[in-house]
Amino acid sequence: MNTIFDKILNKEIPADIVYENQYALAFKDINPQAPVHILVIPKTRCKTLSELSLIDDDSQLGYLQGLAATISLLGLTSGYRVVFNAGTHGQQTVDYLHAHILGERQLKWPPG
Repeated sequence: MNTIFDKILNKEIPADIVYENQYALAFKDINPQAPVHILVIPKTRCKTLSELSLIDDDSQLGYLQGLAATISLLGLTSGYRVVFNAGTHGQQTVDYLHAHILGERQLKWPPG
């Protein structure tokens, strides 16, 4: 089943893209939970972090984390959070692996 992220990757619907290469796409969230809220998705489709470990090697996850860190360096000088939600209890709303980069406001702990 195609998700909204599949449609963004296929350029079927527009997105405010902040970074793209052959492995991943990063774009602004349309329902931001912080002044900066960027989503990072791999171009290799998988549903969750646990599924990624079944279909790919650890380099894909490391790449996504590194990309999130690189994007955060583009202006999130006062701090940021990178979040991977997984499953219903983890509040994953799109069945496609993605990282949230949140910043430019004081984030609370615990988050949920």
